Amino acid sequence: MVQPYKHEPFTNFKDEVNREGYLTGLKTVEGYLGQDYDLVIGGERISTEDKIVSYNPSNKEEVVGRVSKANRDLAEKAMQAAVEAFKTWRKVKPETRADVLFKAAAIIRRRKHEFSALLTKEAGKPWNEADADTAEAIDFLEFYARQMLKIKDGVPVESRPNEYNRYDYIPLGVGIIISPWNFPLAIMAGTTVAAIVTGNTVLLKPASTTPVVAAKFVEVMEEAGLPAGVLNFVPGSGAEVGDYLVDHKDTRFVSFTGSRDVGLRIYERSSKLSEGQIWLKRVIAEMGGKDTMVVDKDADLELAAQAITASAFGFSGQKCSACSRAVIVEDVYDQVLNRVVELTNELKLDDPTDQSTFMGPVNDQGAFDKIMSYIEIGKEEGRLMTGGEGDSSKGYFIKPTVFADLDPKARIMQEEIFGPVVAFAKAKDFDHALEIANNTEYGLTGAVITRNRENIQKAREDFHVGNLYFNRGCTGAIVGYQPFGGFNMSGTDSKAGGPDYLLLHMQAKTTSEMY
Repeated sequence: MVQPYKHEPFTNFKDEVNREGYLTGLKTVEGYLGQDYDLVIGGERISTEDKIVSYNPSNKEEVVGRVSKANRDLAEKAMQAAVEAFKTWRKVKPETRADVLFKAAAIIRRRKHEFSALLTKEAGKPWNEADADTAEAIDFLEFYARQMLKIKDGVPVESRPNEYNRYDYIPLGVGIIISPWNFPLAIMAGTTVAAIVTGNTVLLKPASTTPVVAAKFVEVMEEAGLPAGVLNFVPGSGAEVGDYLVDHKDTRFVSFTGSRDVGLRIYERSSKLSEGQIWLKRVIAEMGGKDTMVVDKDADLELAAQAITASAFGFSGQKCSACSRAVIVEDVYDQVLNRVVELTNELKLDDPTDQSTFMGPVNDQGAFDKIMSYIEIGKEEGRLMTGGEGDSSKGYFIKPTVFADLDPKARIMQEEIFGPVVAFAKAKDFDHALEIANNTEYGLTGAVITRNRENIQKAREDFHVGNLYFNRGCTGAIVGYQPFGGFNMSGTDSKAGGPDYLLLHMQAKTTSEMY
């Protein structure tokens, strides 16, 4: 009997054994830095001359690894391998498919600190952030395996005398998984295995700045017994490989996590019929946010300041759920703002391999330049309270930055910055605060800090986001506990780690037999 789902606990690094475990993981990772990784197509390892070179964002001279880069011919080869593998994988028993996920979860759990250390090196994640990413990957494997066992027999429907009706879920076909760099293990693994456990075959195109952790995950899935051709590893450029696969006649669905603009482009391209295509492609997209924390006059102000600081600057603000807007009722505005500035000035910005580091680098030169340009915009639009400086000489480091007194329609209140920048705006009262909170095109996460029960109910009804939190930060959704996904320009309303997420990768089939 399968044990009930319980999320993977976060590691307590105050414990000496755990601390030593992470440092051992770091030594393991340092032992294979700079290695080459092949494409995996139909179980065959293919090396190409053209490589994606992955660098450590906190030390840009350090090469994490070199990953072979797919071109269109290899993408086509991978597509045909996936089409062929689908013929048999779709008929493998759901229990067997789930067992692959359970085994993979066990492997990653045994190597938890190694994977976390790799995330520290490749994505610049401090210890706690890396540990949470690895734990979430394990959670996705465990949760989706159990969900598959729940839905494997379909849903009961009515039958009449001398008639037996069934309503079953069947897989869609070949899926393209385009995963992000900010949760390069958790989201990459979660989107991949949701497609696989439901009986589909996939082509995985990970983010170009974090392909090594994806290559290591593919090895885990092979070790767990996944047949050749079910998971094909095809890193490559979006323009060359991504577009080709999204447009392909044999693509049945695309699962994408990333920016609004790329998501919209995929959505549009997927809607067009390619020659020989006989279905409407399905798109599952998570496209970002501009997330607001609202603080009411009846709030615990210390809790509010702590929650804003952690939600704004955890992993350098590089989360689609990060708090990038703090809307404070005017009665307590100055108190909360000043306390957040105090807390922000206490944060340690440094190499994330140091356990005491709270905030490491941003992703790459492109991210650094974009965030710094938004800081310049912020200086024109609001009052710089702290931060505002960056240094990319060794790694891509930007000080946590707080702007005050923003107009709700200011650019840094409306546009996704994806970095360690939070903008404060003043609201006349709670209703005005909700109005500001809802004034963006996004609708991913939000939080309300208040002791007022009436205002909690009002926000529950009127704060239009997919994940709304009361009296806590707006980041840190746990698989199975807070199913994650947003409204409007935040994506397709899909809820990762939720009870109906797997159904997005399947289609319902009714069969009716007369006796």
